[in-house]
Amino acid sequence: MKCRIPNSGGGNMNAMLKQAQKMQADMATLQEDLENREYTATSGGGLISVTVDGKHLIKSIKINPDAVDPDDSEMLEDLITVAVNEAIGNAIKTAEDEMGAITSGLNMPGLF
Repeated sequence: MKCRIPNSGGGNMNAMLKQAQKMQADMATLQEDLENREYTATSGGGLISVTVDGKHLIKSIKINPDAVDPDDSEMLEDLITVAVNEAIGNAIKTAEDEMGAITSGLNMPGLF
């Protein structure tokens, strides 16, 4: 048995392909931009400051001398962990939000 596929018009397909190609180029440009950005977070009321890049690699950790208590190293470890996780979370959220802005206008039936 043969099946006929209705002709939906080549113009629509070409427009969708162009839209997808533009979105792909925009996403590549944004991805490069996001990877080059830096995200900083603090904890302990500013005692600890951590900066990560868009690839989630730690660029710097700054520790205020007031945060160093030889009798309570666990507090310092916790403050560093909180700041690192927040900085990475900021990088991830920014990437998701900005990538979502690019793909939100895409209208490809059956794909999204």
